[in-house]
Amino acid sequence: MSLTGTPFLCTLVVLSVAALVLPLVLWSRIRGHRALRLAARALMLLFAQGTAVALVFTLVNNADNLYDNWADLLGTGDHVEQAADLGADGTGGIALTRLPKVRQTFEPATGPGMGAAGGVRVTQLAGRVSGVNAEVYVWLPPQYGEPAYRHHRFPVVELLPGYPGSAKAWFGSLYAHEQLEPLMRDGRVAPFILVAPRTNLLAAVDTGCANVPGTVNADTWLSVDVPRMVMDNFRAQPAPQGWAVAGYSAGAHCATRLAVAHPDRYRAAVSMSGYNDPSGERDSLTAQSPALRSENNPLLMLRRSTVPPRIALYLSGQPHDGYEDAVAMQRAAKAPTTVHVVYIPKSAGGHNMALWRPQVVPAFRWLTQQMGIGRVTAGRAAPPRSPSTAGATPAELASGTASRAGAVRRR
Repeated sequence: MSLTGTPFLCTLVVLSVAALVLPLVLWSRIRGHRALRLAARALMLLFAQGTAVALVFTLVNNADNLYDNWADLLGTGDHVEQAADLGADGTGGIALTRLPKVRQTFEPATGPGMGAAGGVRVTQLAGRVSGVNAEVYVWLPPQYGEPAYRHHRFPVVELLPGYPGSAKAWFGSLYAHEQLEPLMRDGRVAPFILVAPRTNLLAAVDTGCANVPGTVNADTWLSVDVPRMVMDNFRAQPAPQGWAVAGYSAGAHCATRLAVAHPDRYRAAVSMSGYNDPSGERDSLTAQSPALRSENNPLLMLRRSTVPPRIALYLSGQPHDGYEDAVAMQRAAKAPTTVHVVYIPKSAGGHNMALWRPQVVPAFRWLTQQMGIGRVTAGRAAPPRSPSTAGATPAELASGTASRAGAVRRR
């Protein structure tokens, strides 16, 4: 029975109701020795508590898309077939342009929200370079199937979840495609292809989206194998000018790190509540040693760059949850690197989907502008406005009409 399926949820609801009814019906009817009666009543209470906890967990998991399946939950899933040492650029010296095209079969994705706004499709990709074998979700913009766009190549945004987190979260919890589809239709946001690859590749550990020889080549999976597959199967723009990466929480750290490490593969990155030091996620593989922490800290990577990368970064965060890290990146950046920092007040909520969901639209408006995408339908994409304010409502955050100055006035 699927962890995220309706049958499992319905079963838990039935068991929870039964667990409440049983004590009411049987509490005073239990016969036998006193110890036996106490044991039976204790078991009924434990059954009631257990089913209640399981039901709440399942509802939260379905809402936030934390675990895709039982293997993810139990820490038994492993999507790494091999992890060779691929060198500094993560290609192992392979001439990528000479690799045969990757032809994939896609099916409609299942789960909450996956059928909305034209539907999300999924494929199982065996990464030829990374050695990772995992699923990739793809959503196509409304213009993709229109005859007028049959020769048009579309920009791409790679979407990364937090940890633990499912690639489905961008569609099933943040509703990115549902929020952006109408804006793409009327030209306020560019028609991006949205690509969400699995990032939970190892059992009970966050890869930090890095290459660690002998363990995992998560960087190569995300920055080489997945983009090549997308460009081979869809009318996608080539890298780096047509590619961006976005993430929240641990995925935000990954997005910034990938863009700084590979300006030849990404033009822009969006980070929501991200961190620089990999130790921001205690289960991160790259936080296990000082060397790995230094090698995979985007702030230190930026400072060490002999030539500043030609990338644009959108970094949002709250005090003590991404904001200070974003400011540090902004101070370290040198042209042509640009950093746009968005202050999110504590009053906007905590480190959760409700905080990140309203930031999707402003971030994509920024991407539309920063990636140099002009007229996409009948109108032009609107320039972004900062979604930060101490008194911001979710609607203001989603529309990007709030400002930090306005927040000060409302205090």
